Amino acid sequence: MAVITGAAGGIGAALALQLAERGCHLALSDVNASGLEAVAAQARAIDGTVTVTTQVLDMARPESAYVMLADVLARHGRATILVNNAGVALGGTFEQVAEADFDWLMSINFSAVVRLTRTFLPLLRQAPAAQIVNLSSIFGIIAPPGQTAYCAAKFAVRGFSESLRHELEAGRSTVGVTVVHPGGVRTGIAANARLPKGASPAELKMHQDLARRALRLSPEAAAARILRGIEGREPRVMVGSDAVAAAWVQRLFPVTYWKWVARGLARQGIRVP
Repeated sequence: MAVITGAAGGIGAALALQLAERGCHLALSDVNASGLEAVAAQARAIDGTVTVTTQVLDMARPESAYVMLADVLARHGRATILVNNAGVALGGTFEQVAEADFDWLMSINFSAVVRLTRTFLPLLRQAPAAQIVNLSSIFGIIAPPGQTAYCAAKFAVRGFSESLRHELEAGRSTVGVTVVHPGGVRTGIAANARLPKGASPAELKMHQDLARRALRLSPEAAAARILRGIEGREPRVMVGSDAVAAAWVQRLFPVTYWKWVARGLARQGIRVP
């Protein structure tokens, strides 16, 4: 039985449908009620024996984790996979981004991951084998300009997940931890990103062009790679050849990697700050 946040579209929806194909029961949540119900209906149509429940929740609200747990206990009674997938994006440099917007992103992209993990871990421990799957990003490995809030959250998810995994391994827990680093995946997160007040039309166009040209991998392909990682209990899953390449450049040039990454993007016609 899998719990998935951010399940109304993108990678979360693709994961839900591919898990339904495997006969996995689902507890899905998202702030987008109509999108969430559409995904749930598709999952039920795939396999009528699969139980699919939904909760419309805003993961920026601390109580959402506890509401989700209570609903899972009431309607499923167990959980073996927790996928912390819900996420938002925020454009602009650090000096452009308002403090409230920075904190809003951190509350969803990082704090909610911690809260849900803390809330569901006792339930996951009851299973013979369980997996926590935390969505970081390639921006949890490299840090481009204009992404201070997003990188702060995704680096934090990576550090939290790796440390937690080491703790659980030391305690011989049956709960594993997989941290996922997607590259450019065609989801709505970039198109729906908040931009700072006063952003110029040129800045808006650059953001939209970058999203359109850099986000190439389908959510379905990303989900398939993530599911292989879950099934293999892989500690780290790199999604997309761009993520693999960027991680290698960062490893080879830990200080100057951004110059190399930016040059590679420029050769593809993708202009970055």
